[in-house]
Amino acid sequence: MKLPDFKRHPYLKGFLLTLLLIAVYLIVAVPFKVMEVIPGFTDIRPVMLLQPIYGIFFGIPGCLASAVGNLICDIISDSLRWSCIGGFAANFIAPFCFYFFCIRIVKEGFDLKKAKNLLSYCAVVLISAIIQTAIIAPMVMLIYPDVNGFVFILTVMLNNSVFPIFIGIPVIILMQEELGFKPRQRRIRNKTIH
Repeated sequence: MKLPDFKRHPYLKGFLLTLLLIAVYLIVAVPFKVMEVIPGFTDIRPVMLLQPIYGIFFGIPGCLASAVGNLICDIISDSLRWSCIGGFAANFIAPFCFYFFCIRIVKEGFDLKKAKNLLSYCAVVLISAIIQTAIIAPMVMLIYPDVNGFVFILTVMLNNSVFPIFIGIPVIILMQEELGFKPRQRRIRNKTIH
């Protein structure tokens, strides 16, 4: 069997990477769909630890995988609602915040063992959680006014901040230090800025 020529088809590599990341997302997300906080709307979501990982290490394919993976997860768990439009957007934007963080904000190379990068990362986690909540919560509360808004907002904020900090940080360090993953970095004139 002949492997595809990625030089002749540059978008094929990104497409295949996105499919692989979607599969990983579903493997992590689906088992926890039974831990519902508000049935059909929100649950305990350890899969949120993947958002910074997808943005930092995989860029745009990771952002797409997060959004599409979340949508597929909603479909197979019978949670597909009109508010999933906001969920799709929010699950693209969240990893994009981390991608932007790596390519525009980090100047001296991304390393969570440096205190400055660690604090910046935690700030991006909180900003990302606020953005996601600001996108998803109004849609849910406008379309489904019976949903307990306080519990919904609290669950979204906690899912999008606790898992990326307490599980995401060790996984990111492990991926970078032990597995050799390289974060996305800013490129200027074909040179990577570290």
